[in-house]
Amino acid sequence: MTDHSENKNEIHESGLIAKLGLFTACMIIMGNMIGSGVFKKAAPMAAEVQSPGLLIACWIIAGIVTLFGALSNAEVAGIIAEPGGFYQFFKKMYGRGFAFLYGWSSFTIIQTASIASIAYVFGESANSLFAFPRFPEVYEQWSVLGLFQPFDNMGVKLFTIATIVALTTANYMGVVFGGVIANITTTLKIVGIALVVLLGLTIGKGSVENFSPLGPSATAEYKTSLGLFGAMFAAFLGAFWAYDGWNNITSLGAEVRNAKRNIPLALTIGTACVMLVYCVVNAAYLYVLPVEKMAALTEKQNSIVAVEAMRSFMGNGGATFIAVLILLSTFGATNCQLMPHSRVYFAMARDGLFFRSASKCHPVHRTPSNSLIIQGVWASILVISGTFDQLTDMVIFASFIFYGATALGVFVLRRTMPDAPRAYKVPLYPFVPGFFVAFCIVLVVVTIIQAPANAGIGLVLMLSAAPFYWAWRGRGQA
Repeated sequence: MTDHSENKNEIHESGLIAKLGLFTACMIIMGNMIGSGVFKKAAPMAAEVQSPGLLIACWIIAGIVTLFGALSNAEVAGIIAEPGGFYQFFKKMYGRGFAFLYGWSSFTIIQTASIASIAYVFGESANSLFAFPRFPEVYEQWSVLGLFQPFDNMGVKLFTIATIVALTTANYMGVVFGGVIANITTTLKIVGIALVVLLGLTIGKGSVENFSPLGPSATAEYKTSLGLFGAMFAAFLGAFWAYDGWNNITSLGAEVRNAKRNIPLALTIGTACVMLVYCVVNAAYLYVLPVEKMAALTEKQNSIVAVEAMRSFMGNGGATFIAVLILLSTFGATNCQLMPHSRVYFAMARDGLFFRSASKCHPVHRTPSNSLIIQGVWASILVISGTFDQLTDMVIFASFIFYGATALGVFVLRRTMPDAPRAYKVPLYPFVPGFFVAFCIVLVVVTIIQAPANAGIGLVLMLSAAPFYWAWRGRGQA
């Protein structure tokens, strides 16, 4: 097949059009990664490791591991630049069955629940500023099968759904609109985070003593059965939630100009920049708030590290500034989540492995219009159900199964496609992809040991793909 993405604004055989440049690709990656995690996750991570040095170490190690994953995926993206990203990778590496398992898990749980979750944080942030109306308590407590409370916090839920609808509409109208939103929101939130760091380190009235000890605290009492080792991995999960999203640009392979060059570059640049941002902003938090105070915030409902850090030296004005920054950050992250994942279901439908209507490319806007609508509807249903956080907790380990599988695919493709042109090769091969695969295996095993119930339910949810694959597997390409 001709690589149309090499030519500016060329139309791909799927009907999608390459309009996104390197800068926008980097902004989409960074916009995906920088959501609510950078503002919220430091507190539960501090509660786990109970040491400022280990807290920063968790952010650095998780960042290096994520960068290794990005570098490994960059080689694969340099060979396979097609709409659908990981789905297309897995189809080449392991066949249609495993590719479908990834795509179905993404649609039913992993990615749509992530969209619902980050959009809901945006709604909660808006609620803190404007106080949306609520139903009387008797209606809010009504539940379905004792599991779902659809009328609870309905004002926030309706605002969240309106946000999903608005961003879905913008992306429906053209990939360039989603790209513009990503450029603006990502740039603004990076500027906002830089301002937080600057103010915290200059007028924050903090102390360098807050960075001691660098190693384990002598008074620490770890909550996990695996002691410090388990605590570090529990903290890694928080850091990886904040780093998550680095891989999503691969799904826009047909819509990034010169994709086989620009996607690998964007993966490397975007991930490295976010790693730097996270380490610096968490150092600013620690300078202002000792690790003990940071950890104590986990006991206070709705307390956020960034808000309390700014409040400590700028009062309520600083807290309001952070609330607005979180509002902007989560809005941009929701947009960047919506853009790429719809291309996965679009690619699946074109292969006959999803609802046929999702294979439609809009003839005017050149977007996967029906796939965007289906994704938005399911994410909105998850918002109403209120189950998105539980779902993401149950399948967080699944993400690392798929991440590890893509890095392992570097070895697979070097064996099965040795002569394929490679615009980029992972450095320090085989160490970088090998280390990333090993780390993913350890993280999955530790997660299963420490949270077997969630892991078991998550596995059952993933395997719900089986009857759908059985029904669709005989279809030819749409």
